[in-house]
Amino acid sequence: MAQRVFIKVVGFSDEERHALNTIFRLSEQCLTMYQLWTPTAPDAPRVALLDGQSWEARVEAESPLKRDLHLLWVGANPPAAVSRAFPRPLAWPDVVDALDQLFAPATLDLDLAQGPDSVMSQKLALIVSADRDQRLYLRARLALARLTLADEAETGAEALEFARGKHYDLALVDCSLADVDPWGLLRQLRQGDHAIPHVAMTQAARTLPQRVRGWLAGAEVLLENPPHPGRLDAWLSRIELAPAS
Repeated sequence: MAQRVFIKVVGFSDEERHALNTIFRLSEQCLTMYQLWTPTAPDAPRVALLDGQSWEARVEAESPLKRDLHLLWVGANPPAAVSRAFPRPLAWPDVVDALDQLFAPATLDLDLAQGPDSVMSQKLALIVSADRDQRLYLRARLALARLTLADEAETGAEALEFARGKHYDLALVDCSLADVDPWGLLRQLRQGDHAIPHVAMTQAARTLPQRVRGWLAGAEVLLENPPHPGRLDAWLSRIELAPAS
């Protein structure tokens, strides 16, 4: 049965908050949905996610009025009252796993493997987009698939520089790059010395001619911009099941 869990968040940087809000949005497709708690929320929070670098977080953790909350602590020196602590740098999949263990122990909402030995945890991704919000969204989506090793490039030139020095398993490329021909970039990523075996392109409008151009350039799939979570997950699932090269 579907349920919504409100989470009280104390502290965290703007970038961490952005990633967390993205994860909340992604959970809307699952049976267990997580949402930021505010004083106007229809229900009380069931979890408090606390930033150990914030003094307000320690006050929250040590308050005797918070004993009905599951307290998740991020950082060093967790108070005794917290039920789970996470080190920095923060791995968001670990937080999601902890939440699912509390509220969805018998249900796996995502089709992608979530275990610690997932094949995806050993893969390296390259995210190419000039849009910071899109890079954060794609990183969060990959992290939910247990793919946490990812480099980000803001330009085509930067992407090629990365690709010359590393062996990537997959790449997500935004078609709206301004400094290069994106279709040419795709071909170079697929045909270079360190050829990337799996490449997807994001495109605002996906007409038949554009699909053909993507196929000719070597893109395995042409996704919406931003990508629909279900279609992106389906592509990642195919990569996970693909035999090792």
